[in-house]
Amino acid sequence: MKIKITERYEAVVVELKGNVMGGPEAAEFSETLKKLLSEGKNKIVIDLSDVKFMNSSGLGMLISGLTTVSKEGGKLKLAGMGDKIESLLMITKLITIFETYENVDAAIASFN
Repeated sequence: MKIKITERYEAVVVELKGNVMGGPEAAEFSETLKKLLSEGKNKIVIDLSDVKFMNSSGLGMLISGLTTVSKEGGKLKLAGMGDKIESLLMITKLITIFETYENVDAAIASFN
C-alpha cells in the first residue's frame, strides 16, 4: 500500500493505493493521521479509488483511523470505493459507521 497526501480546499485527501492489508502499513497510516491532526488538519478524506484489495486488518486500520480522528474532534470520510470494498463494508455492517461518498469532490463538499 502506498499513501499520498494532498490538500484540497480546507480538507486533506489521504490517497491509498494498492492492497490495504494492515500490518506495518497500518502503523504508517496511523502516524500519518496523527501528524495531520497535530497540524490542525482535521477534515480528512480517505480516497480508496486505487485500492485493489482490502482484508480484515485493512478494515481494522480504517476503523482505528476513524476513532483517532473522531477523538480529536475531526471528521474522516471515505471516498471512491470500488464495488469490492463497498460490499466488504456492507457485509461487515461497517458501512453504517463511515460517511461514504462516490468521489473525493463529493466528500470534500460535504464538509461545508
